[in-house]
Order: sequence, then C-alpha cells, then structure tokens
Amino acid sequence: MKIILASASARRAALLRQIGLYFEIDPSGIHEEIANNRSPEEIVCTLAQDKGLDVASRHSQSLVIAADTIVVIDKKILGKPTDADEARSMLSLLSGRTHQVYTGVYTAEVNKKGTVVKDFTFTERTNVTFSTLNEAEIEQYIRGGSPFDKAGSYGIQDDAGSLFVKNINGDYYNVVGFPLNSFYMHLRNHMPYIHKKLFQH
Repeated sequence: MKIILASASARRAALLRQIGLYFEIDPSGIHEEIANNRSPEEIVCTLAQDKGLDVASRHSQSLVIAADTIVVIDKKILGKPTDADEARSMLSLLSGRTHQVYTGVYTAEVNKKGTVVKDFTFTERTNVTFSTLNEAEIEQYIRGGSPFDKAGSYGIQDDAGSLFVKNINGDYYNVVGFPLNSFYMHLRNHMPYIHKKLFQH
C-alpha cells in the first residue's frame, strides 16, 4: 500500500519522514475557502477532508493523509498572508499575546477500486504565546520572506519565527503543521492493521 501526502507543505513532509514513513506527494488543487461562521475545528476538519478526498480520487490502493492548519486569535482566523501588509498586521496582532493553532487531519484508506473504505478525521489545538515584537523585528522577518507560506505569518521551526515564541501549551509538532502523536494514536485506534504495518515491522 502506497502512502500519499495530500499537501505541498515541506514541513509536513519532513515530519512524516521523521517518523519513518515513505510517501508520494500529491497536493490537492481545491480552493481553500474559510467559512468564518464555523468553528475553527469544523474549518480545519472540513478543509483537510476536502483535500484528502480530492487526492484519494486519484490514488487506488493507498493511504491518503491530508491536513490543514489555521491560527486563531480573538475569534479571528489567520490563514496565510497574501502580502507584506497582511503579514505585518498578523504579526502585530500576535505580538505579546496568546493564540491558538488548530490542525485538522484527514486519513483515508483507499481500495483497489479507488473507493474510500475507511477514514478518520481529528483536530489538535495548541496554545502559543508570543513575546512582544517591535516594528524592526517584524519588518526584518517579513523581508526574509518567511511569513508568506504559513498560517498566521510565522513558522515556529524557522530561524526568526522560533525566537518569537515565549511559551507553548500543547503539541509543538501541531504548530509546525502536523500533530504526530495524535496521528499515531488515531491510526492505531482506527486502522490497527495499517498502524502495525507502518510502525511495528
């Protein structure tokens, strides 16, 4: 059974390689539309499922893994910034405060006929507190280009982004983009035969 990562995120790919998985990358082409009238959990689960099902339709006899991450503060959802002004606004909003990072994960087992025979979805939430950032720090970070492919305009795993984070309550890997422990446990509970094949060989 081949594994398909339905994501173009280099960070998610690195995390899955870290736990010894071998996989193909086939990002979904769906439009990521965020409905603000829904809860953060609903949003990330729906987007992850939509991505996963889109990619599953192209891969028979496979395990498809899809995920979506958003940052939330004051009930406001921060996705990936579209330009420097939006990145500046997001980082200023996060400065000196605590926000939430939500990741939704969708995993599907696809049979030889290309039909999803079993799947599961879950959400992970982590609280992240930033130290207070000054304008020069924000501008330098934006000039380096790091914010533009990341929800909330920062990456906890990259050079300067790691310096902004004062405290984490929850799963660090969730903030990077993929909650490894929850994925491992859900796979063990919902697809024990696949879990055994991947992790107990």
